Amino acid sequence: MFARIGRLFRGFLGLFISGIEEANPEALMEAARTEFRSKMTQYNLALARMAGVAERLKGQVNAKAARAQELERRILANHRAGNMELAGTLARELQELKADLGTDNQELKETEEAYDANLRQAKLAQREFEDKVRRVEKQISQVKIKEAQAEAAAALSNVAFRVGDLGDTMKTVEEILAKRYETSAGKARVARDMVDLDAVQEKENERKALEQVALAEFLASQGIQTTPASESQPPATTKEIGPQQ
Repeated sequence: MFARIGRLFRGFLGLFISGIEEANPEALMEAARTEFRSKMTQYNLALARMAGVAERLKGQVNAKAARAQELERRILANHRAGNMELAGTLARELQELKADLGTDNQELKETEEAYDANLRQAKLAQREFEDKVRRVEKQISQVKIKEAQAEAAAALSNVAFRVGDLGDTMKTVEEILAKRYETSAGKARVARDMVDLDAVQEKENERKALEQVALAEFLASQGIQTTPASESQPPATTKEIGPQQ
């Protein structure tokens, strides 16, 4: 029974994690980047150790090559001096040294080839991972665009918008505006009808008459004589005060 409960719990946990992964692809991408960087770090450390071995072998080869040249000079010098026993001992040492040198050269060659191959593999893996990241990022962008389009389409289909659906609302607005227009027009007419046009006209004539009196007084103060309006022109049909133009 506990085993079945454990399987059920693991199943629910797997479904929960799968749901989180589906909802957060960017988080999975970042996790993949972190994992790749960790592996590349380990790989680079291994390459560094291999490069160190190659450098150590280079040092051994150079040292043994220099030792071999020195032995050759000593062998020739002792041979010319008649020290045949010492020359033979040195020749034997040179023979063993050259054998070691051949082995070291072979190991150095293999190490360098392995280092170059692994370095190319690391660079290739880096390029392949970067290409895959770009493809996945592009795919995520496309998925987000399509999801946004689908959400917009679903929202529009749920609204089912038609101009005819607003008929009642627009009719109410028109009725309200018509009532407001009628009310305002009625108020304006009442205000206009309440104005005493005769009184307005009398005030206007009075203003003009006062203006003419003021003008006459000013001209008189300047010594300029003016002709009364009643003498220069016949009386007008309308009852107005002041000179006629």
